[in-house]
Amino acid sequence: MASEAVTTRAVNFKGKACELKAFVAEPQGGGAHPVVIVVQEWWGLNDHIRDIAKRFAREGYFAIAPDLYSRQGHKVASDPNTAGQLMSGLKKEDGLADLQSTVAWIRAQPAIRSSKIGVIGFCMGGSYALALPCESKEISAAAPFYGEIPPSATLKRLNCPVFYAYGENDGWIQLKDVNRLAEDLKKLAKKGEVKIYRRCSHGFFNDTRTDVYRADEAKDAWSHALKLFAENLR
Repeated sequence: MASEAVTTRAVNFKGKACELKAFVAEPQGGGAHPVVIVVQEWWGLNDHIRDIAKRFAREGYFAIAPDLYSRQGHKVASDPNTAGQLMSGLKKEDGLADLQSTVAWIRAQPAIRSSKIGVIGFCMGGSYALALPCESKEISAAAPFYGEIPPSATLKRLNCPVFYAYGENDGWIQLKDVNRLAEDLKKLAKKGEVKIYRRCSHGFFNDTRTDVYRADEAKDAWSHALKLFAENLR
C-alpha cells in the first residue's frame, strides 16, 4: 500500500562530460529499496517528472530522475519549440552515457547497492527507457511510455521484461513500429507486453497537460508499470 511519507533531495554526481544533477525521492526512513530511474520528457526535469519520482517513493521504491539536459545547463522548457531544440541538442549516445553514469552512481550507494534497478520514461524518456536495457545488463525491468522503437537488431540485446504503453492517436510514434515491437518481442522470445490505448494521444499519462491527459488510461498504464516492477524488482 502506498505511503505518503517520502524524503526528497537533489544529488550531483560525475558524468562522462559534466557533473550531472538528479532528483531523488525515497521512502522516509531510508533503508534498502529497489530502484526506479525516471527518465524525463522533452520538457526536461520539471515538476511533473519529480512528482512521478515521488509517486514511486510512496510505493516503496528509491526513485531517481537524472537531468538529461545537464550538458545543456539544466534547462527546462515550457513551450514545444524550446523543448524540441533541447531534445535535438541531446545526442542519443550522450543521453545513454548519462543514464549509465546514473546506474554507476546507484551502484556506488551502500544502502541500495544490492537493489534491482528498473527504468520508466515518457516521450523522449520512453525512447531511452527502451534503449537502455538493450545497452546495459544492469536493468531488470523497463516501462517505456510512447517512445521510439529501436531497430530489431538492437532489440535482440534487450535484457529485461518490458511494458510498453502507447496511444493509438499518437502523432509522433508510428503504429507500425509499435506493432513491430510486439512482433519482435515474440519472435526474439523476450518477455514483455505492448498495450495500445484507444483514442489516446502522445503524452496521455501527463496529468499537467489537459489537452492530452486521459485519467482512466493513465491509471491503467500506471498499474501495469507497478505490476511489472513488483514482479521483477522486489
